[in-house]
Amino acid sequence: MQSSVRFYFEFFCLLLLLPTLALGECTCDAGGGEGTNKSEALKYKAVAIASILFAGAVGVCLPVIGKTIPVLSPERNAFFIIKAFAAGVILSTAFVHVLPDAFDSLTSPCLAENPWGEFPFTGFVAMMSAIGTLMVDCVASSYFTRLHLNKAQPGESGDEEKAAGEGHVHTHATHGHSHGIVDSSAGSAPSQLIRHRVITQVLELGIVVHSVIIGVSLGASASPETIKPLVAALSFHQFFEGIGLGGCITQAKFKTKTIVTMGLFFSLTTPVGIAVGLGISNVYNESSPNALIVQGIFDAASAGILIYMALVDLLAADFMHPRVQSNGALQLGVNVSLLLGVGCMSLLAKWA
Repeated sequence: MQSSVRFYFEFFCLLLLLPTLALGECTCDAGGGEGTNKSEALKYKAVAIASILFAGAVGVCLPVIGKTIPVLSPERNAFFIIKAFAAGVILSTAFVHVLPDAFDSLTSPCLAENPWGEFPFTGFVAMMSAIGTLMVDCVASSYFTRLHLNKAQPGESGDEEKAAGEGHVHTHATHGHSHGIVDSSAGSAPSQLIRHRVITQVLELGIVVHSVIIGVSLGASASPETIKPLVAALSFHQFFEGIGLGGCITQAKFKTKTIVTMGLFFSLTTPVGIAVGLGISNVYNESSPNALIVQGIFDAASAGILIYMALVDLLAADFMHPRVQSNGALQLGVNVSLLLGVGCMSLLAKWA
């Protein structure tokens, strides 16, 4: 698991270097200093760091400690309902918050008409990002499945007779029902675990990309009126994104070291982004062409990742789960929960 920890650390450091790409000359006004108050803004930024860190840490930890809180266990129906709400928050974040920001950045009058005004780069980047996520999802799943099967192969010949004997005895005991049981336990359980692990890591990377951008933008802002609504919105968003990610981490059954690394990585990304934004606030101009291009492209890319992950790997996987499909009340519950998650996060767009 050391390679996994090293990857997350290196990726985190790379993301924190992104703001340096935006420190170019400014050819467009920042929109005036209206509402600017650096000392008051600093207080709200300190509150934002503490609030977002706490919300993210609690959110990602709740599903992980499901063993001590039975209602949060993946074996309970409530888990599907809570996860549907969290997936709705993630989906709404992508469509209502991140994607419009990307459109604003890449269609800004501060950018040259050629090529930014002549081609819909935002939609194109989001689309390619979603397709890229699908490809990574597919390739990673097939690679790890083959790896698992290759590791399992050497022991098969030695245990063949034993397995055959056990299967024979089981067949008599269950009068022919053993085929379905053996197949599902032997074939689908390892592949499902691999899928959950791939989903979890791709989802975390998607969340982290837009969290860094949001954190840097908030940290560089000098307007208390801009920061105040963002504190509540981002805390809410971070909490339920954390629940969605924590649910995936629980289902992936990672080792403790990996769980702690992923939890810390998620919880610290936005607060560290705010701290970086604070550090470069004197030289960072969010209206400069470089900043608009970097922010717009990464916002569009993260929106594509989050849309794919929310619809395909979170919602479709859970809504088509046999437990949901065979339980009318649970099916109604996850649908209502999804709409509530989407509605609550969309409503926050009125203020942030």
